[in-house]
Amino acid sequence: MIDMTHYTPEEIAEQIKQLIEQLQRAGRKDLLLRAIGAPLLEELRIEAARTKLSRLLITKDYRFILMDYNQKEVELQPVHKAVYLLFLAHPEGIEFKRLGDYREELTRYYMATAKLMDKEKIMEGVDHLVNPLDNAINEKCSRIKKVFLNMMDEYVANYYIISGHTQKHIQGASHVWYERLKVITLPRELVVYENS
Repeated sequence: MIDMTHYTPEEIAEQIKQLIEQLQRAGRKDLLLRAIGAPLLEELRIEAARTKLSRLLITKDYRFILMDYNQKEVELQPVHKAVYLLFLAHPEGIEFKRLGDYREELTRYYMATAKLMDKEKIMEGVDHLVNPLDNAINEKCSRIKKVFLNMMDEYVANYYIISGHTQKHIQGASHVWYERLKVITLPRELVVYENS
């Protein structure tokens, strides 16, 4: 192993670049991936996208504005905004099958984004969204995804959409289960809420 303690970060980066090029020429991207590791690879992906990501402004009247994309508005219906706000508020993610646990919060968001809508209609919409046998939540997430894909490339849009993230849990020797969380991966420091 080479002792690099007396090298500057720039010199170390140059050494790493040369080693990467050698592995690529040898056709050994598998070793490169193993050396970097998946968690660091995800961090690097976020860092690479950061320059393309825009701050998302949520205005007092619940308009969604991409501040660094010429103040472009993300045009969504109130129900889509309510779903989006719910997932923004939970960076840890939510399983669709557990949306019923978030009924009150989702109702508050929907009532805030649909001030002119009849309360019964809102409650009916929320019932559809939290019903695990109803496809409404998938439809709303697909619509949100489509709107963002129409505004930016797929790589960047992946940070703004509600997407799947599976977590494996192990309890004891024989109990393994998976959480199929849905998350918005946009770094929360890029979400700006206009003061009330």
